[in-house]
Amino acid sequence: MRKVLFLMIATIFTFCGTIRVQAQVMKAADLEKYAKNKYGDKWLDAAANLSKGLSFDKNEALTYQQVIEAPGKTKQQLYVALNYWVTATFKDKQAITLNDKEAGCIIVSSTIDAIADHTGTLFRYVVSITPVIKLDIKDGKVRVTYTVQNYDVLKVEDGGWLGSLGSDKGDQSRRNQTIYSDGKRLKNDNTDRRLYDEQWEITKHYPFVEKDAQKRTCSKALVMTHAYSNAIIDKVEEAIKNGITGADDDDW
Repeated sequence: MRKVLFLMIATIFTFCGTIRVQAQVMKAADLEKYAKNKYGDKWLDAAANLSKGLSFDKNEALTYQQVIEAPGKTKQQLYVALNYWVTATFKDKQAITLNDKEAGCIIVSSTIDAIADHTGTLFRYVVSITPVIKLDIKDGKVRVTYTVQNYDVLKVEDGGWLGSLGSDKGDQSRRNQTIYSDGKRLKNDNTDRRLYDEQWEITKHYPFVEKDAQKRTCSKALVMTHAYSNAIIDKVEEAIKNGITGADDDDW
């Protein structure tokens, strides 16, 4: 059983049917299915249970870290395998913020859009995260560090169910088309005064704070953040041990 070390260090998905991501680590439907199978489909309970194994450092950042053993493989072999995996997985090349062969270090910072989407009484909230994934490579082993400090939130004023009662179908349809043309609005799109960009510190929301007006939103956000960390670590381990295609050995 994998032993994952939970740390909190300095800064380092929603499923509206589709998810727009820079990292094609796992399809949205598969990730949500994975999360539900592993943690159940009651987000509040799942988040509360997960929180028992998490802690925060002075910087209030959430980090998952694991060392993956790769006996008999050199630093160069591991770097080549992981460089191949990173470049094939993260299509946005700007996501790769560091790629240093000599130091044996690869860092990726990639936004995962709309990991949680909740419509409340007055507002609608769409949550995204930008985890930083750091791969430290040595002979025979790789250390994976996955860190998230904040939820990035699109808050839609009058987007709640109460606001929709005062709109005719045409107005509501146009509103949804403007805001959620492909599941979310574009980042920094300020064409609608009702749209806000906010950052929610994970430590200041449920399940780490019991009385939270965004309890349901943050419950799913935490579970999806946790599930994605597992997916990342699984994919890195697979790339190290079997390559990307399954035929990435030296016997050719």
